[in-house]
Amino acid sequence: MPRKPQFLEGSFAVLHSRCAALDAHKDSIMACLLTPGEGDEPHSEVRQFGTTTRELEALARWMLESGITHAAMESTGVYWKPVFNILEPVCELTLVNARDVKQVPGRKTDLADCVWLAKLLRYGLLKASFVPDLEIRELRDLCRMRTTQVRESVQVGNRIRKVLEDANIKLDSVASDLLGLSGRTMIQAMIEGEQNPAVLAELARARMRSKIPQLTLALEGPVRPHHRFLLKEWMWILDRLEEQILRLEEEIEKRMPPFEWAVTLLMDKPGFDRVAARNLIAEIGADMSRFPSARHLASWAGVCPGNNESAGKKRSGKSHRGNRWVKGTLTQIAWAASHKKNSYEAALYKRLVPHRGKKRALVALANSTLQAVWHMLSKRQTYIDLGADYFESTQKEKLTRTLVKRLEKLGHKVTIEQVAA
Repeated sequence: MPRKPQFLEGSFAVLHSRCAALDAHKDSIMACLLTPGEGDEPHSEVRQFGTTTRELEALARWMLESGITHAAMESTGVYWKPVFNILEPVCELTLVNARDVKQVPGRKTDLADCVWLAKLLRYGLLKASFVPDLEIRELRDLCRMRTTQVRESVQVGNRIRKVLEDANIKLDSVASDLLGLSGRTMIQAMIEGEQNPAVLAELARARMRSKIPQLTLALEGPVRPHHRFLLKEWMWILDRLEEQILRLEEEIEKRMPPFEWAVTLLMDKPGFDRVAARNLIAEIGADMSRFPSARHLASWAGVCPGNNESAGKKRSGKSHRGNRWVKGTLTQIAWAASHKKNSYEAALYKRLVPHRGKKRALVALANSTLQAVWHMLSKRQTYIDLGADYFESTQKEKLTRTLVKRLEKLGHKVTIEQVAA
């Protein structure tokens, strides 16, 4: 039995007299329970459990018998999920980031970790990670899987292009969509053995028929049996991926009715479509009370500048990793919004690009978008566009000085006269 850990009582107030801490790994969990003891020092007990369902249920019974009301868990990867699912009904469970509760260097053991975590929880010194409700977690899994499969289908499309290039087939240079109806029909004919470029070009549909002469030239190439085999295999994989994406779409839509109000609100904002709105709701949920403010949400997502200052010197302001799924969705939304004419988003993007660059401007626009989303969902209020002239109308004097300086640099003498309203 490990030696009993010592607890140094200070001036901190005890918030949770019956609490537990868990250090979860793939195959084992180290658990430390703190209960009221003699005097101010708590009674502690440490046990090790496995991660099978039977072992987790034994852990839950032990915590119930000890009257545990609060528990904290440190874990990496996805090893926290089975533990969370079993213990969530037992007590108020807090998932913490291992980065925020590091043990003293040189004293790193699973026992030391769970004891240290228990002490921090006892005094309320832990910052909980965002864990959405089960309904949102399941929707998140579906949306992430759909995103992954869409990316995979794009990669398969690129591999099909490589095979056609190897056969000197330049279909992609003529057709704007290689895998559109016309392109797929021609590729299928190649797989079946058709090599006459004129016959292949005649398979064009709709507006593609106006490009038959160019298609005839582009479809001339030595398509060998090797190429036909590769095309057949890649097209089969692409068809299976697209079928799977359709099934995921159907399952996601079945889960959307409770969040339809949120999706409808978000689609009013420039840059959003239904897919983007679904993906964002699946990551952050529709209940914004989980985040104290819009800035907290932006910080959690990793789309705000870092805060790194020491001795009066500001160091790198690089944003932290955050949630890569949210950042990816927000970047796509920001890029679409930056092309919306006569909008506040386009004005903000154009304002930042000259001195920040395109990438930083997109991150700034993603930050603005996410903060707007927080307010929209918190107040259930539709989006109000500030307009393309927002910055000009709020900073008239600064704009005037800038334009005057530019004219003076060109050799003009400028006299400003106020026009009566």
